Amino acid sequence: MTGRDLRALFSTNDHSVRADEAFTNRSLQWEVVAAALTAHLEHISAPGFDAGDLEAARDHVLVFHGVGGIGKTTLSRMLEAALTDAGRRPSQWGEPGWPADRILPVRIDLARSAGTDFEQIVLTIRAALTRIRRPLPAFDLALRRYWEANHPGEPLEEYLRRSTLGSRFGQALPQQMQSALADVAQALMLPGTIGSAVGQITGALVGALRERRQTVRALAGCARLADLLEAEPDLDALSFYPHLLAWELARLPQGRRVVPVVLLDTVEDIGDRTRRDLERLIQRTVWLLPNAFWVITGRSRLQWADPALQGQLDYTGPAAWPGLAHTAAPAARAQTSGARQILVGDFSPEDCDDYLARRLTRHGQPLISEAVRQVITARSHGLPLYLDLSVARFLELSRSSRAPRPGDFDHDFPALIARTLSDLTPDERHVLRSVSLLDAFDVPLATRAAGLAHEGPALRLTERPFVREDPFGLWPFHLHGLIRSALRTTDDTTDDRWSERDWQQAAQRAFTTLGEQHPTTAGPDRRLLIACLRQGLRLARDHRLDLGWLTPAAWTYVSDSIWEPLAPPDTDSTALDTAADALVELLSALARRQHQHRSHTVTRLTTVIDSRLLPHDLQHMALYYRAKAHRDLGDSPASRQGMQAVADGQSRLAAAARRGLAHLARIAGDFPTALATARTLGWEGRHHRIQGDIWWPHGAMDRAAAAYAAARDEAEHHAVTGERANSQAHRAFALAFTDPTAAENELALAEQLLAGLDLRATTLITHIAALARDAGRTDGGVDDRAQVLRAEISAAGVTYTELALDLVLAFHHAVRDDQDQVAEAIAGLRENTRGGDYAYYSDIAAFMARLPLEEASSALWIDGAEPTRQRWRSLVTARRDHLCTPR
Repeated sequence: MTGRDLRALFSTNDHSVRADEAFTNRSLQWEVVAAALTAHLEHISAPGFDAGDLEAARDHVLVFHGVGGIGKTTLSRMLEAALTDAGRRPSQWGEPGWPADRILPVRIDLARSAGTDFEQIVLTIRAALTRIRRPLPAFDLALRRYWEANHPGEPLEEYLRRSTLGSRFGQALPQQMQSALADVAQALMLPGTIGSAVGQITGALVGALRERRQTVRALAGCARLADLLEAEPDLDALSFYPHLLAWELARLPQGRRVVPVVLLDTVEDIGDRTRRDLERLIQRTVWLLPNAFWVITGRSRLQWADPALQGQLDYTGPAAWPGLAHTAAPAARAQTSGARQILVGDFSPEDCDDYLARRLTRHGQPLISEAVRQVITARSHGLPLYLDLSVARFLELSRSSRAPRPGDFDHDFPALIARTLSDLTPDERHVLRSVSLLDAFDVPLATRAAGLAHEGPALRLTERPFVREDPFGLWPFHLHGLIRSALRTTDDTTDDRWSERDWQQAAQRAFTTLGEQHPTTAGPDRRLLIACLRQGLRLARDHRLDLGWLTPAAWTYVSDSIWEPLAPPDTDSTALDTAADALVELLSALARRQHQHRSHTVTRLTTVIDSRLLPHDLQHMALYYRAKAHRDLGDSPASRQGMQAVADGQSRLAAAARRGLAHLARIAGDFPTALATARTLGWEGRHHRIQGDIWWPHGAMDRAAAAYAAARDEAEHHAVTGERANSQAHRAFALAFTDPTAAENELALAEQLLAGLDLRATTLITHIAALARDAGRTDGGVDDRAQVLRAEISAAGVTYTELALDLVLAFHHAVRDDQDQVAEAIAGLRENTRGGDYAYYSDIAAFMARLPLEEASSALWIDGAEPTRQRWRSLVTARRDHLCTPR
């Protein structure tokens, strides 16, 4: 359903272009309205409903709120149209469950540009009710008295003729009011000209009501009529007259009863929240007219259920407005949650495309190409205002000599900023710009980032619809994506726009505040650590800030070996200009190495190292992890060089580097040196895990498992989650050779400890351990699983795990006494270890199958080659016995 868009129509000379105001389906919102209106009709039709009950809770208000330009006014208009004429209801909206002639929609625009005052609101509702074609004497008499007192010399008829109300509703209202006056005068048997005797009629009627005369029994049921007629007929009294209207509607004959559906649009324009004068009058009207149904649209949610407003408004708190007390909900959850505050969400990508395709057409075909629509949709974040602005830009570009291209719409609009800031106080604007620097925030963080001494502006800002809330987030609030982007990247033309220095100072304040929150140790606060790092790295990078607290935070991050992703997605590793750039790339490379081939890690870390932008200790961090990547790739000389440089530098990673040198000695087969070094490393050098790594190649699996258990427990004591999971995975690997049943439990624990961690190499170890657990079985699918696992290892570039996989396969073939497969495995291991690293793996494979060593490695075994051979052979025979396999 569309109307002609005159502004777009007058933007082109091409008469073949149709510029239509496309309405994109809001069926969820319609379903909420239909359900709430149906429930309201049932409520007011129930025998116990009393329109004059001033104390009952109110549930006859539905609020749609959302960021400026989201389509609230369009929704309000479409609801009015759909309720007025079923033929104008979008087909997707479905049939309502009530008689069409029972609903009386009336839409009132509260925008400042519409100039709507409280008098006009009351008159509009009453004028709409002329449709029932009968006077409403109690209300009409009070209204006529008010009008003559406040507009002397201006007949209501003339006012209606000059205003839009006359064109909308005709001139029936004055006639119905005059009829009401005549009826009352006749009942009171008053002589004279009725039109000039409102005061006489009022006085006589009040006296008759007080004396309970039978002549006015028809009006006597309105208990508060006399009081309202005696009150000074000012604006405050006018706001109580809807009580009379509710009473009149409730006593209409059954066949003439209607339910007004009042649609109040642009409610944010009704005034200053610090005074709330007009809002108080409107709220009083809504409360006193409970048999009407109210659909209110605006940028902000209604605060009427907030107890803190007591004294500013007449009816406040969750007991008065239970539906408004709910946290604002999207339409999809509103019907089940009972919420009456509905957040109007962004368009889906499909809705955006549909809107743009139907907005401008030529000969029935979309004028905006699909490629351009895709770019606009991606940048819009689903905001209809952005779509409209892009349509205007499309028409502007179309006036040039070339057709608009997708690149023309990589564009921001200053109008977005103006619309967003239009109804904010200066302090709220200041906070908004400050938090646009942050991915997420809470009220204290926003206040500190803005440099304010009081939290009020930040608290008020969180109630705005462009601030989204995630109640489970560390910082629960974040800005609408497009609003945030516009604030940060679009030319600001507002009077209070910020200078570059203002932005820089705000970034420094936000950065400093984050530093005050970040934890100095890992453990339970790791989630907060990661959140602080993600925001702090972006701020430092984008605004060229000194590293400050990021340096200790980076060390805390690496200490736990969990490797959550940190870097902003738009990191450019080829352009390192500041220390912050280098630190972002360093931590990103460390996290991404769990998902990239180790050769990529080496390249990225080399770029960081060569930039020489980092301080000494962080430079050594890059050196150490590059050396680890070299070791994973099988480049022991490069790894040894890097580890030695870090060990000699006495940085925080010196102990870890000495552990790396012990690993390299073990890899080379120099087990005595590796064991002697391991015994000197202590906890920081992971001494227990190194010893476990030394004992399992000797076939001393129980000793290795005990060492890994000690490493796991020590890591748990120090609250280092990644090391705990790593040690447990290696314990499961060792026990997988000796006791499949025990290994099953140990693997389950390893998987539990790995849950939520991003440790790719450790995860691969658990998969290899599972193959070792199943070695020798005919129904374990070992060979097929190994093939899949080999592909994963190849993608990761972790060389040593593939050698461990080959060794487990050799164990599997030895248990099955498949000499040909064992020989093939030995040959493969020998070929893949010709560089010297892990050369003893081919020795171990021969030990398993009780084969002679054709080419013995240069390994220096702790207690000699023969005891090692016997232990490995015993593991094979024990597995055969376990499987009841003949020797």
